[in-house]
This record gives sequence, C-alpha cells and structure tokens, in this order.
Amino acid sequence: MSTLHATASSGHISTTISDNSGNDLLEKLADEPSTATSESFPPDGGRIAWLTLAGAWMVQFCTFGYLNAFGVYQDFYTREFLSHETPSSISWIGSLQLFLMYAPAVVVGRAFDAGYFRHVQLAGSLLHVFSIFMLSLTTPERYYQVLLAQGVGVGLGAGMLFLPSLSVVSHHFRRRRALATGIAVSGASCGGVLFPIMLNQLFANPKMGFANGVRASGALVAVLLTAANAIMRTRSPSKRHGFLPVSHWKHAKRILVDHAYTTSVVGAFCTNLGLFVPFFYLQLFAADHGVNATITTYILAILNAGSTLGRVLPVALANRLGVYNMLLFSILMSAVLIFALFGATSVGSVITVAVLFGFSSGAYVSLVPPLLGMLCTNHSELGLRMGLAFSVVGVSMLIGTPIFGVLLNTDTSGVVLVWWKALVFAGVRHTLASVRYPTADVRRLYSPLVVPRNPLALGRFGHLPLLPAGMHCGRGPVYGHLPSPVHAARPTVEFER
Repeated sequence: MSTLHATASSGHISTTISDNSGNDLLEKLADEPSTATSESFPPDGGRIAWLTLAGAWMVQFCTFGYLNAFGVYQDFYTREFLSHETPSSISWIGSLQLFLMYAPAVVVGRAFDAGYFRHVQLAGSLLHVFSIFMLSLTTPERYYQVLLAQGVGVGLGAGMLFLPSLSVVSHHFRRRRALATGIAVSGASCGGVLFPIMLNQLFANPKMGFANGVRASGALVAVLLTAANAIMRTRSPSKRHGFLPVSHWKHAKRILVDHAYTTSVVGAFCTNLGLFVPFFYLQLFAADHGVNATITTYILAILNAGSTLGRVLPVALANRLGVYNMLLFSILMSAVLIFALFGATSVGSVITVAVLFGFSSGAYVSLVPPLLGMLCTNHSELGLRMGLAFSVVGVSMLIGTPIFGVLLNTDTSGVVLVWWKALVFAGVRHTLASVRYPTADVRRLYSPLVVPRNPLALGRFGHLPLLPAGMHCGRGPVYGHLPSPVHAARPTVEFER
C-alpha cells in the first residue's frame, strides 16, 4: 500500500491513509490553487455558526425527536386505534418513517452539496407539518390512511430535513465539529422526551383525544421549523453547479471501493436492524409485563432523557478517546442492554435499562456523522458520503422493527406476546455489528487525514486533523489535536513504497 507523508520544517509529521485517499489528494494538489483563503475553512464559532447550530437543534427536535415518540403511537394503535392490526403491521408505519428519513439521503445530500440547502429545508418543513395535520384527520381502523399520512408523508418530510441540518453544522465547525454535531442531535433526544409525554397526556384526555393531540404536536413542530429556517445559514458557494455532474459519479465510484467506508456502512446496517426496537416497543413491553401505569406512560421520555446525555458526553470525549473507540463501546453496550431486558420486569430494572440504552444509542447516533467526516478526503464530498451511508442504513431501519414484530407475535393463540425470540434477534444484530466494525482498515479509521481544500496550505490551517488518543503523529501520542498551531512552511508531499 502507498503511504503519504506531510513533512513540515517545525518537525516531522506522518499520517498513513489508504490508496484511494492518496489518489484523491494527488488530484487535489494538481487541481487546487496553492494559496488558501480563510473562507475555505469553517470558522469554528461566531454568531452565524451558533445560530445555525441552534436551528439544526430545532430541526432534529422536530424530525428525529418526533419519530422517537412512535412508541406512543405503537402502543395506542395496538390497543385502540388500529386494534385489528398485528404489532408487526403497525410497526411498518414507524419503520417506513425511519426508512424515508434516511433513504432519500443520497439525493438530499447531493442537493445540499449543489447549493440547494434552503430549497430542500423549506420544502421538507412544509411537507412535514402538512402530513402531521393530515394524520389528525385519519379515522380508526383505517390502516392505509395512517400509513400514508404518518409513514409516507411524515417520513419524507423528515428525510428532506434530517441530513442537511446535520451537514450544515460541518460548514461552521472544524475542531469542535464532533461536539457541535452532538449538540445538534441532542435536539432529537429532547424531542423524544417532550413528545411522548405530550402525546400520552393528550391522547388520554377526553377533552383532547387523538385528533387534537396530534394537531397540538403539529403546531409546535410548525413554530420551531419556522424559526429554524429563519436562522440557519450555509457557507456553500452561492454559484450552483449541475445536480449530477460527471465528477459526482467519479467521487461515488471512489467512495464505494473505499474499504474503511464500506465496512463501516455494513456495520451500521447491522446495528440499525435492532437499534430502534426499544424506541418502538419499550412502552408496550412495560405494559405487557405489568409495570406501573405511570412509569409506562413516561418510559419513552426516560429513554430519551438518557439519550440526551449520550448524544453530548461521548462526542465531547471523542476528541481524546477517539470517535471509533467510543462508537464500538456504544454498540457493545447497546447489545448488552437489549439482552438485559430478559430480566427487566420490575419498575427499577425497566427504568435502568431505559436510561442506559438511551445513553448508548444516543452516543452511537451522534458519533456516526463525525466518523463519516473522518473518512472524507475532501469537504465537498461530505454530503455524498453521508447520503450513501444513510440510504443503505435506511433499508435496515425499514425491515428491522417489523421483523421484531413478527417474532413478537409468534404465539399460536395470537394473544400472548412472545418476547424472547424478538429480543435475541435485536441483540444478535448489535453483536454482529460490533464484530464487523473492527474488520475495517484500522489504520485509516484510527489515523484519519482530513485534507483541507488546499492541502499545500496545511501550515495556515492552524491544527492537524483530529486524531484519536494514543495514535502517533510524528513524535509522541496525539490527544485530540496538537496543543499549539503548526507554524510550518509548506509541506512536501511524497509517496513511499
């Protein structure tokens, strides 16, 4: 394998990357001008950056946060609104939402890279709010109405909003990108705390009921998305290029033969087959095992409260402990906690599993975007890499929870829910993912070289790319980033065999 070394006058700095990344870097050296401007790099702060982060938080609150409350709908539909349908059939509604939130990501990501951020956000906001209000007009035992309004409409609306709101954060933050991403996705956990409480209380209130409860949640979503669209800004060039240029397909081919990237995507596919099972079924699990009714009502809020901390704390530590290290830990922890549900039949044990699983799953979700950013060789391909990965992962979200529902409904009487087969399925999926991730190109994942748009201006970049703890960059281990800027002359680039 070829290795690339960047050598500066202030000391020797060496980082190994894959052949694909090396080829991309050589092309960039030939194509880019030798002088970088400060506008080429994220400012890592400022009023516009923090306002954009606040807007991204609101979008996550209204999209992923709203979908995190589907466990309330799953329980309500199973027991009352769609009582003639099986749990598996009902879970298709929620899994279709998740699929459509992720599957269009390759198209949405390309639109983001092409400079259509504002257009996509506005269209997604309108569709998302419209679909929630259409859900309030559905009637009991009309499965197709709920599937179209909530599964298709809400899912597509969330899909148009979700990825751009994460990607735009990378336009404004560089060294603190992982932390900023964690703050943004914590909005999903906060939404997952508020919406389950709100919907449970409104559905149980005779004066409100299902229809008015859904409308109230839709009104809150409309207000927040309006504010988010008003304050978010992108730093992409104002001049838009073709939506599908030849270079797009060229980049896509290179990405698809990148072993570290494809192996990570396969691991994410396995993880997401079981990741959202507790979000869909934990409230039903608690009710079926005779847990206190009050605790059952708030169990999803408790789960998402744990997720809030999980989406911020691990990514704050990732700069020192390594994104990849934290990601593996979160997957293994999630697998253990799913198996722990076998013994979680009391109030205390259910709450404990809910809090800890919320923490581990929140950490996983927030660490995936920084991991994909580590694998980028060019800032302009971030949307494409995230889009391709999210589209593949969307398929696992589509089929994972319905498979769990089929296994759950295997009792011959059709009355008793059989949990052990379903829990084994979800736990094994996580375990396989934790085995699959380490088969990636470890040198690439543990020592990433994120090349700025002008690699020759590395000395002016201020800091080397973030590296996990314990990795050697020249002399001594690097923890997060070098303690002082690199005041170096232009580095020379050479290949060694």
